[in-house]
Amino acid sequence: MTDQTIALAVITLLAAVVNGALGYGFSSITVPIALLFLSNRVLNPALVLIEVVLNAYVLWNNRDSFNAVWRRVLPVVIGLLPGIILGTAIVSQVNPAWLRFVTFTVLLPLILIQAAGYRRPIHSERSAGLAFGGALGVLYSVTTISGPPLAIMLNNQGLEKRDFRAALGVIRLAESSMTAVAYAYAGFFTATSIGLIPWIVPSILIGVPIGAYIIQRVDAETFRRVCMSFDAWVVGFGLSRLLQELAIVQGNAAYLLLAAVGAVDAWLLYRFFRR
Repeated sequence: MTDQTIALAVITLLAAVVNGALGYGFSSITVPIALLFLSNRVLNPALVLIEVVLNAYVLWNNRDSFNAVWRRVLPVVIGLLPGIILGTAIVSQVNPAWLRFVTFTVLLPLILIQAAGYRRPIHSERSAGLAFGGALGVLYSVTTISGPPLAIMLNNQGLEKRDFRAALGVIRLAESSMTAVAYAYAGFFTATSIGLIPWIVPSILIGVPIGAYIIQRVDAETFRRVCMSFDAWVVGFGLSRLLQELAIVQGNAAYLLLAAVGAVDAWLLYRFFRR
């Protein structure tokens, strides 16, 4: 037992509550905070193995909608494979600090776009799905995060709640399973990574039912929006820290980015609750 493993248990409990409520969000909450004290090479393999089971559970709970969505999401699933192969190669080659920097840089606009409630339906769904799947495969295999872009895409296509969760389950089960195979081939499953799993699983077993209970008693869109706000602040803080660590910005000036993220998020929150 170390301070890091205790912190990871607390973080994943919070993330599991979000996942139990929304059907996604486990990695997008866990990763930005955990990367402050763990590297992608250590954290990612543990999360991928856990998410295979977690995503299978989400799909099983929404299996009645499987037939309604699988054809629509098949192009995305097909596009995942080349992206996952490329992303796994990136994780094996890139410096951990720069990998964290790229992770946060990609996540921040995705979180803010989702927080802004962006909606624009895609008309060429099949061809766009292949390209989207490739990009998603890279993002997931590098960061284990895919919830924000997936939520944007599926919400834009106007899927009902059960269909949304089923589509999410299909895509995320496919990406986590493919990534687990790619990680195994690359030799990422070390004793250090596997050793994190016993600290994460109890948090999921406790947090997911709590999230499912909460979402029945609060407005789902408000809950989602508050989670996105929390995510934005965490990613903004992590990115500011890395600007200092990598000597991109000197001194406390790096935290001007966090201040800017806070200002944008505060404006988006004000607009959301006023509406």
